[in-house]
Parts: sequence; structure tokens; C-alpha cells
Amino acid sequence: MKTINKVQTAAAGLAVIFALSACGGAATSAPESESKTNNTTDISEGIQPDAAAVALLPQSFKDKGELSVAMDLHYPPTTFLAEDNTTAIGLNPDIARLIAKKLDLKLKFVDTKFDTIVPGLDGGRFDFTATTMSKTEERLKVLDMIDYFQAGTSVAAAAGNPLNLTVETLCGKNIAVTQGSTGQLKRLPALSEQTCTSKGQPAINGVTLPNVQDALTQLHSKRIDGILYDTTALGWAQKQQPDSFTLIGRVNVGNSDVTAVGVKKGSPLTPALQAALQSVLETPEYKKSLETWGLESGAITDAKLN
Repeated sequence: MKTINKVQTAAAGLAVIFALSACGGAATSAPESESKTNNTTDISEGIQPDAAAVALLPQSFKDKGELSVAMDLHYPPTTFLAEDNTTAIGLNPDIARLIAKKLDLKLKFVDTKFDTIVPGLDGGRFDFTATTMSKTEERLKVLDMIDYFQAGTSVAAAAGNPLNLTVETLCGKNIAVTQGSTGQLKRLPALSEQTCTSKGQPAINGVTLPNVQDALTQLHSKRIDGILYDTTALGWAQKQQPDSFTLIGRVNVGNSDVTAVGVKKGSPLTPALQAALQSVLETPEYKKSLETWGLESGAITDAKLN
């Protein structure tokens, strides 16, 4: 099986500790986490095309022989970069590689800022995305979305939770969200309304930041009180840096926890993509990828469209 390069600790600072988390040289890494991070084999090696999915593929893609996938490559353990600073690793790259193999196509990664992915798909800059994107009414107006993973949203506080915060006691607190995320657009406003403003309490003060690394850095330096973000990424941060971060609870308001592959709405690629993804969900490699990145609880069996 072909091997992708190991993750490295390439720069200083807390943001990099999280972004490249549990690298071989990190003194604070737990052995279990380190072994998982270092298991960076190309999980799609040896996967055979799915004839039914290939039959649905538009001729233009067969002629081109390649799919392009947009990802924001800064979010371990679902999407991040190996030591060569170009090779994508994590759950989402695994899924994208498996899809491409099922369609008998090569795969091109396009590192794209999260909040520009949807307009990029709509404008034809790339073919699809697998970037831990949940379904929202707004996205479904312009995208076809196909389920592949059960994620979720949680809140993280500083280690030891010195402010004794809970998900229900964030009123008036400075809570970071990432730009363009479901947390910013849906879940923080819904949580604020449900637990604060509807009860006469001050709203949660959402602090919008470019990415979760910035949020973790600001939390560590006490410039914010907490972070509302994907459970997978926050759990990973806590696992790698238990002296810096702690999860205080899941957020059960707003949108579905199911994340989905996205493609331009009405795209002729959609039927083939759905068939390929359903085939992927039925492989042992899908479950192996989830286990590799500590996400086995998120397995699903139905690549449901929209």
C-alpha cells in the first residue's frame, strides 16, 4: 500500500500545534494519538472502480479523466496537510480519494478557504467538495448534497474550565465561530436565542475568526471565553493539548449533524457521485478511515441526496 508522508511539526505557536497536531516530534503528544496521526497510508490504494457508478459518469469527465475537489486543508483530523505541506490527509481526503477510485478518475485537490467553497462550486471552479460541510437551507438552494458522515458541534473552554461554563451558561460571553461555518450562521444564533435572549439574558457575543487555529490561539491567551466548532476538531485539540483545552458539551440546536459532499445543484455529476459515495460507504476502507482518525462513531450507511 502506498504511503503518504507523516505529519510534521513545522513551526512554532499554538495554532500550528493544533493544525499539525500530534506530530512525531511533539513532546506533549499522547502515544495513542501519535500512532493514529502517523498512520497516513493512502487508503484508496487497490480500490477498484464501481461499474454502476462509472456508467453514470458524464462523458466529459471520462474524457478529462480527473475530478477536482475543494477543501480547506487546515482542520485536523478531517482535513489537513502532511509534512510536504502539499499532501492532503484526514477523513475528507480519504473519502475524496475513494470516490475518485470508484469513478476510475484521478483526483486534484484545491485548497480553498471554507467560505469561498460554495460560490466556487456554483461558479465551476471545482467539481465537488468534501469538507465536513453540513446541510443548510441556504446551501441546498445552490448545491446537491450527499451524506457521508455524522459529525456534530461542541463548545470548548480553556483547560479546567476556569469560568465554570456550560453550553447553557454562555450568555454575554465571547464565543468564537469560524467565518462562513454553520456555527456562525445557524448554531450560535440558535443557541443564543434558546438559552439567552428568549429568557431575558444578554445574547452570546459571537467572535468571528478566519479559522479554528486562530480561535484556539485566542482561547489559550484568554482573549475569548470559548469556541463553538465541530466536535471532531475540538476533540482532537483536547486530545493533543489537554492542558490547554477542554470540551464542555455538545450543541443540540440548529441544523443536522450529518455532513455531506457538495456539488453544484443539478450537476450532471450528481448521480455518479452519489452512486460512488454509496459504494464507498459499503467498503471496509470507509470504516478503517474513520477508525484511523478517531471518528468511528460518525459512520453512516446511506449516501442520501438532499
